[in-house]
Amino acid sequence: MRIVQAVFGVFHHFELAREMDRRGHLSVIYSTFPWRRLQREGLPHSKVETYPWLHTTEFLLQRYRLSNRWLYDQLGYTNARAFDNWTLRRIPACDAFIAISGAGLKTGREVQRRGGRFICDRGSTHQRYQDRIVSEEFRRWGVDQPVTDIRDTLREEEIYEAADAITVPSSFAARSFVEMGLPADKVRRIPYGVRLERFRRVGEPSTERFDVLFAGSVGLRKGFPYLLEAFAQLTHPKKRLRVAGAIQPDIRNVLARLPQKNVEFLGTVSQERMADLMSTSHVMVLPSIEEGLALVQGQALACGCPVIASTNTGAEDLFTDGVEGFIVPIRDQAALTTRMQQLGDDRSLQQRMSEAALARVQMLGGWQQYGDSWEQFLHELTAETSGSISKAVS
Repeated sequence: MRIVQAVFGVFHHFELAREMDRRGHLSVIYSTFPWRRLQREGLPHSKVETYPWLHTTEFLLQRYRLSNRWLYDQLGYTNARAFDNWTLRRIPACDAFIAISGAGLKTGREVQRRGGRFICDRGSTHQRYQDRIVSEEFRRWGVDQPVTDIRDTLREEEIYEAADAITVPSSFAARSFVEMGLPADKVRRIPYGVRLERFRRVGEPSTERFDVLFAGSVGLRKGFPYLLEAFAQLTHPKKRLRVAGAIQPDIRNVLARLPQKNVEFLGTVSQERMADLMSTSHVMVLPSIEEGLALVQGQALACGCPVIASTNTGAEDLFTDGVEGFIVPIRDQAALTTRMQQLGDDRSLQQRMSEAALARVQMLGGWQQYGDSWEQFLHELTAETSGSISKAVS
């Protein structure tokens, strides 16, 4: 079986590419990052081809805040189309082409014309569903800016229509596609794995403090204001909220209106530092409004850190409410406070959930299990006798 992948940057696609390569299936993976960044991903240079020109420019402008939203949109949309044209010119014969959502429209159709299969791999909910729910959040906090470029949304929907299958990491994400009118049998749920060799318990939470962790980009889509409000209501003499992640532009003006006592903003941290933070925190809280399956949840469980997550994080596919952590409704500050308070008041509960988290992550498995699921799915999809794609939504 010959597999080709295409991804903007890295995301989880290089985890998949390593698994495909280990099984002898990977022909090549295309990326918009330069090889200098990609060589750390553990694939031979012969299996990686790059088109970094526009994405690198966009990344640098954002990093140094040298541009505006209009230019970001132009660069992003132009990069998606140029990358597709670039992969179209070099795509080898293959049985399946797996492209991250937004990429590979022309290339995917060419693969189909040759008799192969085109798979759109979407890391979050349906693009229009995502735009709708996050736009609503922007309005709630008085942020007047679009969530997405409408051209990207239209292109995504064209890809959804053209693809033979759409892969997503969680039941929540799969349901969003059905809600937006896609047939359930076109959507396949394949949850992400965890790099267990990188994320493991390397420390213990303090016996004197109560440490709460937030890991991820700090923005409205992540529901961060509700965590600040909930943490402010938490009663504990030595509470601390550590925030590991970059602050997004959409929340900068909102933060000034929110309580921040005993909150430490750490910025972006290394994976080694993240494992330490997860190991030494009593709980990680992820109150996201929308995402497909937050990788930090599995990483926290692997470090023995209980998780409080919203229903819109894919948490239901990772752990059981009340066992390894808690699952709460979105935008529910009171529920977040209540669950944090329970863990802060009851050390034995925190310890039981921590041990349950360590046990659970072993059942979830690492990225090898993710590769196994993909391999099975690809065999189903590419088999000449296959009559249909297995249903993903019960």
